[in-house]
Amino acid sequence: MISYIIRRLLGIIPLLFGITIISFIIIHLAPGKPTTQQELMSPRISYEARLRLEKLYDLDKPLHVQYIKWLGRIIRLDLGTSIIDGRPVVDKIAERIPVTLTINILAIILILFISIPLGVKAADNPGSFFDKITTVGVFLGFALPTFWIALLMMHVFSIKLGWLPISGIKSLDFEYLSWPKKILDLIRHLILPVCVSGLGGLAGFSRYIRQNMLQSLSQPYIITARAKGLSQKQILYRHAFPNAILPLITILGLSIPGLLGGSVIFESIFALPGIGELFYKAVMMRDYNLIMASVVLGAVLTMLGNLAADITYAYVDPRIRYSK
Repeated sequence: MISYIIRRLLGIIPLLFGITIISFIIIHLAPGKPTTQQELMSPRISYEARLRLEKLYDLDKPLHVQYIKWLGRIIRLDLGTSIIDGRPVVDKIAERIPVTLTINILAIILILFISIPLGVKAADNPGSFFDKITTVGVFLGFALPTFWIALLMMHVFSIKLGWLPISGIKSLDFEYLSWPKKILDLIRHLILPVCVSGLGGLAGFSRYIRQNMLQSLSQPYIITARAKGLSQKQILYRHAFPNAILPLITILGLSIPGLLGGSVIFESIFALPGIGELFYKAVMMRDYNLIMASVVLGAVLTMLGNLAADITYAYVDPRIRYSK
């Protein structure tokens, strides 16, 4: 197992190298430069000042030279500084991680807590009224755009009913609240983003569980379990569910990048200071260093998520072993 993990980690290096090359080229082919925004703020900027700005950010050098210099910094674990405000990229990402991480972890917990019982119940009674209702709900969850659901929930629960805050992560008077009221204030601000974030995943997970449970319930060992007189609950959760959950390990592994990658859509709509909103602003401002840092972070987390899923397979399923 250790040799397998080492081989997989070494295999990440050339793959990550290829991803950075393609991403670097695509980003620089996009119209506009980081200096464009600074020029717009000062329309009377001289031509010499523009050249100094480009030289300051190495934009006057050929593309391969810019990439080599950027790669040299990455090897030293230096993500550089933001072109827009001059702050270290690491600091800007680190201050956004808690919000994004909290929302996405809570969303995954909500998804698993609801989708597993729904999928198992639907597979236990295929074709029933409950199964048809959940199927319709799943199709609606897939079809409805996230931004539309977010705006609808904001209109109903924030504007019409006034139950929940419309945006942000905390109230303006947060610093003056007592600790119990601070916790309550954070919970009220997190309800809408967590629900919106989990809605799309809820539809997918419940369908995966239902389909995998149906396949497991059709296996010969389930017939043997019924012949032994086991209860339906024991058959579902002790025999069928452990085998049906294996494909979900891959899905959970691929969910790891989303834990830190955030969601550009709902973070922008709810004005949440997360990584998704930071990445969106970086793209709009052509902040190359911040964009590349987000791309590298997402690529590394995706590959580590795949590795974590493969390793988990070996422990969940005794038939799988990674050896020579």
